[in-house]
Amino acid sequence: MSDVDVAIIGAGVAGLAAAKALRAAGKTFVVLEAMDRIGGRALTTTTDFGVPFDIGCAWLHAADRNPFFPEARAAGWTMYHHDMALDHLWFGKRKASADEMQRLTKAEAALNACLEAHSGPDDRLSSLIHDCHCLRANSTFSGPMDFGADDDEISIADFRAAADLDPNYFTKEGFGALIHLWGADVPVKTGCPVRQIRYDGPGVQISGAFGEVRARACIITVSTGVLQFEDISFFPDLPLGHLEAIFDLPMGLLTKIPLAISGTRLGLSAFDDILIERHARHDLFFLAFPFDLDLMVGFVGGDFAWEIEAAGPEAAVDFATDRLADIFGSSVRANVSHGTMTNWGGERHIRGAYAAARPGKSQARARLSDPVADRLWFAGEALAGPLMQTAAGARLSGEAVAQAVSRHLGA
Repeated sequence: MSDVDVAIIGAGVAGLAAAKALRAAGKTFVVLEAMDRIGGRALTTTTDFGVPFDIGCAWLHAADRNPFFPEARAAGWTMYHHDMALDHLWFGKRKASADEMQRLTKAEAALNACLEAHSGPDDRLSSLIHDCHCLRANSTFSGPMDFGADDDEISIADFRAAADLDPNYFTKEGFGALIHLWGADVPVKTGCPVRQIRYDGPGVQISGAFGEVRARACIITVSTGVLQFEDISFFPDLPLGHLEAIFDLPMGLLTKIPLAISGTRLGLSAFDDILIERHARHDLFFLAFPFDLDLMVGFVGGDFAWEIEAAGPEAAVDFATDRLADIFGSSVRANVSHGTMTNWGGERHIRGAYAAARPGKSQARARLSDPVADRLWFAGEALAGPLMQTAAGARLSGEAVAQAVSRHLGA
């Protein structure tokens, strides 16, 4: 491999966006991807259910600011505006009353007011939820189902810095498929995991089983989970502030358990949102029959997501099916033909869903955004500002960092 201006580590959305921006600026680059495909956490498959299903990111969040949204429309993708309001709530096997649903709405407004007014220390989000007398459902949505972490593991300041992601759109053809279409023109060296990055010379040397690449600068877009496992070594070691920032941005987890279910709609409408609150935070959310497909898509998040991925797909499918049977009757089992489970926590080159700052560590994102020795630059969903944890944010982060690198390198 020949010398280049910039080496990009990772061909997820941020890496692909960085490559496109560098190409537009007339810079030479190489993209090194450990997996055998592009897209990172964006992946649509058709093998499990015979229709497109997003294993990774599925919603086009913040459509009014999301660069993928106009591209999805131009590509003819089928879009549905999903308001994300909770339609049904169960406490175990008991359905919430109308009064409890009203309390849930009021508690959500109270939490938002508490967030805006908060001027105390950057404590755990759970402390604020407790002070606002919110229901457990508010805790579940704010933490595991939103940030991929339990609310006692989330920084108040980090949570408050995240943008309101409405309008949210769901796509029938798959968000991952759209991202792969968008990134298909970027040359990528797949199956090339990077093992070491040296930046002690005038440039950067990147090495692995593929050999060695020399570049003037390096953009690193792998997840903080990969960096925490130190699959990539740095020489010299990263500055302490950057290293601490990496560990202060642990990966949260949101796991999907889609079930193929036919012959009944369970009295639900397409795109109904269902939350089942259970003991010990073993909570389960369902998106019902999107686009009227024969699918009930289950979600678990936070600590329970790590537990259920460790238990395996069969246990996860049984768990989700049993919860439907608890509510709709045991006969529903005959309508479930099969199911599966996503496993981002077990994917070596990802290791989670997206990053959430630890309580008291909200500045970690800004610290990791600082270039190291004017040769190493970090980008990705963890460094996407208000659009953190989203594919759109990763794209904008990759573009912005590539433009900064281009300016630094000059003509």
